[in-house]
Amino acid sequence: MMVRQLVAVTACVSGVAHTYMAAERLEKLCQLENWVIRIETQGALGIECALTEEDIRHADLALLITDIELAGSERFEQCRYVKCGINAFLRDPQKVMIAVRKLLSAPQHTQLILA
Repeated sequence: MMVRQLVAVTACVSGVAHTYMAAERLEKLCQLENWVIRIETQGALGIECALTEEDIRHADLALLITDIELAGSERFEQCRYVKCGINAFLRDPQKVMIAVRKLLSAPQHTQLILA
């Protein structure tokens, strides 16, 4: 079975609790799916665990879980991604994971924004 590689960025308005809650939730959900994920957080402490160009290039999909304008969002223009507000993700993470599963088989550059 092929191991999926995902990257994600989590960021919230205050850059504190929700940023890290979303990152933690994502890690657990990806473990259940046997997906490898690298998560960059953009919070009160700035950018932590910054994703490299190589991380992004090798990823099957990017997850942008944010309520603010991401620093460096143009890095993801060439890959498929799911974008979702952080509160919506924390309320209904399964909705996001269903979208991720669907998008994994979509062409590169496919971008899905969940309301």
